[in-house]
Amino acid sequence: MTTHTTGTPPAPADERRSWLRDHSELGVCVLLLALGVLVLTDALTMDVDIAQRGPVGPRTVPVVVGAGLLLIAALLAVDVLRGGRGQAETGEDIDLSEPADWRTVLLLAGVFLGAAVLIEPLGFPVAGALLFWGAAFALGSRRFDRDPLIAAVLSLVTYAVFNNLLGVPLPGGPLMGVL
Repeated sequence: MTTHTTGTPPAPADERRSWLRDHSELGVCVLLLALGVLVLTDALTMDVDIAQRGPVGPRTVPVVVGAGLLLIAALLAVDVLRGGRGQAETGEDIDLSEPADWRTVLLLAGVFLGAAVLIEPLGFPVAGALLFWGAAFALGSRRFDRDPLIAAVLSLVTYAVFNNLLGVPLPGGPLMGVL
């Protein structure tokens, strides 16, 4: 029996934690599996009687994507259980010795959630401008003279491209009559 430096055998909970840490990529497999099941469930319960014309209908792409997610989850799980490991990050702009910046992550999450809540009552142009400005602020920009202006222009251009050029209707909110 192997012992640690303290002379005591490792506890079962420590062994479990060590195994989970060594196989942490299985969390990605579970996420891919859940996403694949969700996509397939939505695709297969979709009402397509009106839109179905020919062999390829609105279900085709979601079914292929969902099946692909399930296949990738299974192949990744097999690879991880056989000892495969993801490569460590080697990006030159990332200092792996520094802890995660949770303040920025939480600010970005709050900005996205706020935009999702505000898009219906305020419309995309206003909610999008708040989203772009909030993301710039969360990522460190403190140019209060130009950031709101850039965010408003980006939001209006995005709205015009989606609404007018691509034909994807976005909620205009109070600005609907103006735009």
